[in-house]
Amino acid sequence: MTNRQRGKNTERALAKKLGCKRVGILGSEDLQHSVFSFEVKSRKTFVASSWMLQAIRNCPKGKCPALIVHVHGRDHNNDFVMMKMSDFEAWLGEISNRCQK
Repeated sequence: MTNRQRGKNTERALAKKLGCKRVGILGSEDLQHSVFSFEVKSRKTFVASSWMLQAIRNCPKGKCPALIVHVHGRDHNNDFVMMKMSDFEAWLGEISNRCQK
């Protein structure tokens, strides 16, 4: 399977899971949502996976683990925040009925 095919399959699966509309046109958002503009990436490996596992491992019971990545020399308003999909959904509640159809 090519990277492009894997990406399309991932977009379709996430659109179905979240109840969003898959746009997937180059230069536009991948998934349409009333609040979020989702860009979807699928990778066989991802360097931040180990960082996220560390956040999960170090997370006290009752809290939600999240990863913040800061790029040196950039403003902190441009930092990246990452969390597990299950935590994202639990935090926001059911988002599929808030997606554009």
